Amino acid sequence: MGEILTALAAAAPRLPAVTCGERTVTRAELESRANRLARAYAERGVGFGDLVTVALPNSIETFACFYALWKLGAVPQPVSWRLPPRELAQIVELADAPLVIGVGDGAAGGRPTLPAGFAPDPALSDAPLPPVTAPAWKAPTSGGSTGRPKLIVSGQSGAPDLDGLASVFRIGPRDVQLVPGPLYHNAPLTLSLLGSYLGQHVIVLERFDAEAALRAIERHRVTFVNFVPTMMLRILRLLDAQPGRWDLGSLETVWHMGGPCPPWLKERWIELVGAERLLELYGGTESQALTVIDGVEWRSRRGSVGRAVVGEVGVVDADGRPAAPGELGEVVLRRTPGTPPTYRYIGATAREFGDGWESLGDLGRLDADGYLYLADRKLDLVVAGGANVYPAEVEAVLDEHPQVLSCAVVGLPDDDLGERVHAVVQADGALDAEQLLAFAAERLVRYKLPRSVRFVSEPLRDDAGKVRRSAVRERELELIRTPTHEEVE
Repeated sequence: MGEILTALAAAAPRLPAVTCGERTVTRAELESRANRLARAYAERGVGFGDLVTVALPNSIETFACFYALWKLGAVPQPVSWRLPPRELAQIVELADAPLVIGVGDGAAGGRPTLPAGFAPDPALSDAPLPPVTAPAWKAPTSGGSTGRPKLIVSGQSGAPDLDGLASVFRIGPRDVQLVPGPLYHNAPLTLSLLGSYLGQHVIVLERFDAEAALRAIERHRVTFVNFVPTMMLRILRLLDAQPGRWDLGSLETVWHMGGPCPPWLKERWIELVGAERLLELYGGTESQALTVIDGVEWRSRRGSVGRAVVGEVGVVDADGRPAAPGELGEVVLRRTPGTPPTYRYIGATAREFGDGWESLGDLGRLDADGYLYLADRKLDLVVAGGANVYPAEVEAVLDEHPQVLSCAVVGLPDDDLGERVHAVVQADGALDAEQLLAFAAERLVRYKLPRSVRFVSEPLRDDAGKVRRSAVRERELELIRTPTHEEVE
C-alpha cells in the first residue's frame, strides 16, 4: 500500500489527493508527509507487523498516518479520538501497541504516544522507503452489543485486491468520493482508502453535518458517497426545509449501510437519486460474506438487504439447523469454501455453528431466492408480554416524525409484561410523549408501542449512525433507580 501512493505521486504529483475542510493536499504532498512520518514512527519503535493504535479525528493527517504505517509494514488500528480513557486503555492493551497516535502523554497506560498534529523533524528524508507488505491492512475495533471491545484484524494483507474491492463497491478512479462518516468505522475507512488507492480525490468531512455534506457534493461535484440512515434522514429534513436549494445531480453511486434503513426513507432517496444509483450493503467488519441490493431490486423485494455477492449467507433456527425459506432465525455467514480467513479476533471468539458458519448476532429470514431480510440483533430483542418487539422497527417509525432527530428503543423491566418497550428520544422543538405516541399508534400495532418515553437533548447515535442499545439500557436503568429520573408513561 505504501508503494501505491508512491506510484500515484510519481504519475501525477499535482493532482489533489485529500481535501478536509478548506485544506487540500496533492499526491506528492501526501507522499512526502507519509515518508517523513514513517521514519519518525520507526525511530519510536514501530516495526513490521505492529498494531499501532490511531486516535485521530477525520483529517488529512489520518491518511498520512495510515500510509506511513503501511510503509513500515505496520497495521493501523483506528479508534475514536473521543474514547474514554478506560476503553482506550483496554484497546491499547489488546493491540499491544508500541505507539499510540493522537493522544497526549500519560493517556495510554505508559505506552509511547504522539499527539494529534505531530510534525516530524523536517530533516528526516521524504524519499520512498524500501517496499514492504504489512501482514494485515487494518485492525478496527468493535464493542458490539456487549460493550466489550475487540479487535478485528483483517485477513487481507497490505497488498489489497483492488480489482475485487472495486467491483463489489462499484467504484473507480474517476470518482470523486465524499466521506461523511468517521474514519475509525469500518465502512468509511474501507471505502475512503479504496478510493485513495485508486487515485480518487477524496473529500473528508471533519464531522457529519447535513449542510456541510450537501455543500461538499455541490462544490466538488461528488460522484460517490456512503451514508448511514441517520445521515440520510438529516439530509432529507434539510432538503424538505429548503426545496430546490441543493443540487445532487453529480451523484452516480450512493451506498447506505451500517444500520437498518426505514422503507419510507429509502423510497424518498430512490426518488432523489434514482433506484439504480442507490445501493445497500449488509455485512460485518469480519467480511465473511456481504449482500448487496440496488433500489430497482429492492422495490420488488421491499425490505430486503439483497443476496450474497461475497461468501455465503444462511439462517438457522433455535437448534442451529437451517431454517426454512421465510422462517425467522439467526443469520449465519461463511466465507467461500477454500478461501483464506477474512479476519481474526483479538479479545473475542467467534459464534460458530460448524462447517465454517458464523453469526454476528443478527436475526432475519431468507426468501426462496436467497434474498435476506433482517429483523434486529438477537441481544436487542424486547420480549413484552410474550411478544417479540424489534427495536429497529419501532425506531424507524419514531424517526419518521418530523421533529425526531434521533431515538433508541430498549426493553426495561416490567412487573406485568416482563419487559416494556421504552423509547429515548432527541427531538427538535416542542414535542411531547402524547403527540409522539399518537403518531406511532397510526403505524404500529399496540403491543409494539413504547409504554414509556424519555426526551433528551443529546444525540442517541454517533457520527457513524451507530447506537449501543446496551449502554442506553444501562443508563435508563440507572435513572429508574434514582428519585430524580424523568419519564413519561
